Amino acid sequence: MKIWAVANQKGGVGKTTTAVTLAGLLAEKGHRTLLVDMDPHGSLSSYFGFEPDELDNSIYNFFQAVANGVRIEPEPVIRTTRVANLSLMPASMALATLDRQLGVRKGTGLVMVKALREVRERFDYVLIDCPPVLGVLMINALAACEKLLMPVQTEFLAQKGLERMLKTLEMVQRNGQQPLPRVIIPTMYDRRTRASIDAWAALRNSYPEYIWESTIPVDTGFRDASKAGLPLSMLRPRSRGVIAYSKLLQYLLRPEQTVVELKAQAS
Repeated sequence: MKIWAVANQKGGVGKTTTAVTLAGLLAEKGHRTLLVDMDPHGSLSSYFGFEPDELDNSIYNFFQAVANGVRIEPEPVIRTTRVANLSLMPASMALATLDRQLGVRKGTGLVMVKALREVRERFDYVLIDCPPVLGVLMINALAACEKLLMPVQTEFLAQKGLERMLKTLEMVQRNGQQPLPRVIIPTMYDRRTRASIDAWAALRNSYPEYIWESTIPVDTGFRDASKAGLPLSMLRPRSRGVIAYSKLLQYLLRPEQTVVELKAQAS
């Protein structure tokens, strides 16, 4: 089972769109795919028709189980979607209280590691949609994943969120631990604007070892897909956005090496 986290410490850069679109493409290829909503705002859960403030079972259950010293039970939390091969672990509003409730209590940083271990035979891919702030939820996502996807809107203010995200990785990286493989994904690229062109060039110059060398374009189809509660590939399979994410998925599915190693071989 492969686990990817989608994160950036800035909202509105395309995290949920990236998670949904990649998950939809994986599911269409026949991969058993699980989406995990770790953002208390629950945008990913709402996307598929589950209201975070009305759910009896969510990933909050896992943190409650650990706090109470009982076994994590993932099955009641997993929801099926209208997409074949695609399931969801939804968020709930209660997730916003975790940092206050749990603080730095021992073991709270590995809750999702334990939860996903219980379903490793059931799924081929897991994509975690992260909150935009550093806290127990972000720590859990980083601990559980083996690859970090960082969408960055191609405008200069969004790069500040990327800088904070990279500093967060440095903070949580344990001494002696191998760096977490990461891919910077330029999103909402509009080749008609100088702002997008300049921001993309700045990303390539600043992070050449991590950046995916293409872009995700602006595509109004993503709004239509969100309204329909389906990945865009099911509505407009030949749209610009789907073509771009398909290329990104091909890049991500290459043989398991870090992005740094891949870049070094190409140079």
